[in-house]
Amino acid sequence: YSNGSETEGKERDGASDNETKSDSGVPEVPVSADDTPEVLNKALSGLSSRWKNWWVRGILTLAMISFFFIIIYLGPMVLMMIVLCVQIKCFHEIITIGYSVYHSYHLPWFRTLSWYFLLCVNYFFYGETVTDYFFTLVQREEPLRILSKYHRFISFALYLTGFCMFVLSLVKKHYRLQFYMLSPKKTWEGFIGGFFATVVFGILLSYVMSGYRFFVCPVEFNNDSNSFTVDCEPSELFQLQDYGLPPVLKSITGWTTVKLYPFQIHSIALSAFASIMGPFGGFFASGFKRAFKIKDFANTIPGHGGIMDRFDCQYLMATFVNVYIASFIRGPNPSKVIQQLLALRLDQQLHIFNSLKAHLTEKGLLPALEEAA
Repeated sequence: YSNGSETEGKERDGASDNETKSDSGVPEVPVSADDTPEVLNKALSGLSSRWKNWWVRGILTLAMISFFFIIIYLGPMVLMMIVLCVQIKCFHEIITIGYSVYHSYHLPWFRTLSWYFLLCVNYFFYGETVTDYFFTLVQREEPLRILSKYHRFISFALYLTGFCMFVLSLVKKHYRLQFYMLSPKKTWEGFIGGFFATVVFGILLSYVMSGYRFFVCPVEFNNDSNSFTVDCEPSELFQLQDYGLPPVLKSITGWTTVKLYPFQIHSIALSAFASIMGPFGGFFASGFKRAFKIKDFANTIPGHGGIMDRFDCQYLMATFVNVYIASFIRGPNPSKVIQQLLALRLDQQLHIFNSLKAHLTEKGLLPALEEAA
């Protein structure tokens, strides 16, 4: 009687487990079939499944070890390509599982976007490494030099493109309609008007702020006063320059040139990005809050919500500003280069001195410098 009770109890537990799995809505992962090579199946057909599995694992382990030594013998380039192939194959297996499990949901562009973002990640991580290892080749070819110079900006642009592709791929069942309803107060008129207002305000504000060293000089530590100071000679980026006007504006204003700070030109790009892509941060933050059925992230600021409610779009904007400055504004800093040189050993400093001397002599600048001295 006790055995029967235990059997019934197990059946009830199994039934309850099955009900729990079915109620949870988690799709079942398909079981992979036996993929043992046919040659090994025939050779090991007389063994039990346990010993057969042992022999298969052992033979393939020895084969992989031998293949690994062959790769090392072939050199670093082959090793780099094998690492890339292994990475792609691992990603393919993960994507295949996801697509097989959720295939019934008909997720749009699932595999396309997955492979696209893998391309973005590889371009970002491998780009700088390839530039370091093959610097001479990169500097010799103009297209490669451009890709190397604007590597971070191109990587960020690729990520943003994938982000836009994801939004455009959404259909009615996959939250595009729901996204439209996240912010009912936002209209096309407000979006377009905000764009032009942001650009104009950015140009005017950058003109005013470029005239104050407090806003254009970096914070440095002064050893003499033992304090942090904000004082420097403004760079060319914050010095007024004459710019020629297009013929259309010349006919309207009657001016031929106009004085602007170079940074005002950059402010147009920063303002345009802030007004176009910046709202997407708040857009998805609204979707996040709607998903959890909350109005605000917190009540830190009365009437506004939490800190995250006020800075939801700043993360995307801060990333863009950092990438833009690194790609188009920031250049080599002579003072920092000298500090790095002084940190080297004396023999390394002498080697750099001789290399620089030979370079200046080849360019014909060293005799002129010696005559000037």
